[in-house]
Amino acid sequence: MSIRIIDSRTTRQVPWKNGQGVTLELAIAPPGAGLEDFDWRISSAKVEAAGAFSHFPGIDRSLALLSGAGLRLNLPEPVILDASNPVLSFAGELDVQAELLDGPVQDFNLMSRRGRWQQRLEYSELKGEAGFDCSEVLFIYCMAGSALDCLLPDGSRMQLTDGQGLLLEQEAGRCRLSSSGTTRLLLARLERVGK
Repeated sequence: MSIRIIDSRTTRQVPWKNGQGVTLELAIAPPGAGLEDFDWRISSAKVEAAGAFSHFPGIDRSLALLSGAGLRLNLPEPVILDASNPVLSFAGELDVQAELLDGPVQDFNLMSRRGRWQQRLEYSELKGEAGFDCSEVLFIYCMAGSALDCLLPDGSRMQLTDGQGLLLEQEAGRCRLSSSGTTRLLLARLERVGK
């Protein structure tokens, strides 16, 4: 069991697999894994120019828009990632070209090895309180807005501000989140296949 706060401002920077940019690596499993042998990975990156996404064969990938106008992705059907469609999922082996809609964007990336893990990335705007059950791996990411208060299954409380995430691994029970205003957040969930 593990609970830790991860701050995007102090996390390590890793070059993109295709060498065209830099990623903020928020969490990876197993610890110390590289881009070829991870089970799952959570990261954030600034996209400043049009170009191809790195290939990740055998990896399921979910992308969310943190800031900026958005991206146009040439998946089998062209898709726009923007404020009205802030999360999308696709296979990591696809040839994906991205175009900026209007200037640089910051994205959030959840990846997991197909056949070992199932993943889900959800965007939410919280006003007040919400409760939900933990998953095997749960990452709560505060995108923007009011501070996010987290009441954890063990009764402890933690607070997240913009750019901070809370990683819970192997924690059973319910979490309760609350915000005194409006908080934009992401929930990244991972469950081991066939456990």
